[in-house]
Amino acid sequence: MSSFTPITDLKHIHEFSKLKERENDRFKEFLGNTVSEEVDELVRELDAMVSPTISCVTCGNCCKSLMVCINDAEADALSAHLNQSRKEFDDQYLEKGSNGMMIMNRMPCHFLADNKCTVYEYRFEGCKEFPALHLPNFKRRLFTTFMHYDRCPIIFNVVEQIKDRIGFERDTN
Repeated sequence: MSSFTPITDLKHIHEFSKLKERENDRFKEFLGNTVSEEVDELVRELDAMVSPTISCVTCGNCCKSLMVCINDAEADALSAHLNQSRKEFDDQYLEKGSNGMMIMNRMPCHFLADNKCTVYEYRFEGCKEFPALHLPNFKRRLFTTFMHYDRCPIIFNVVEQIKDRIGFERDTN
């Protein structure tokens, strides 16, 4: 197998993703006709190949653009770490929906500095999971995967590698 060099230039990824919208729509349909377990295995394999080649702290784009749901336990842990009451923490950092859902009230994330998480040990589950390529049921997460395809070099490179590996017929643009 030849050595893999990822595409990491965010401007290039964003522009490329615009050109590939139709192709990606076809690709999502194509994946619907594949065996989920085989796709999951391939995604895990490619994630293991791609992720080590990309430095998340060089990019930090997820922390600049990702809305992460936060639960009470996570908010409790981080507010305690910051020596704040939950009310102070909530008022300063969270936005709450009428259904009780909580998200950060600002993007980029309050806790991002120099593309690094300043509360890394206390980061939220959604942050820990992202880009979630190691999780099962990849085909069920196609909407969110492609929502981040244009802003996460790991997702972008894994998806492009999947296309090559499963013989997907690309558009010629």
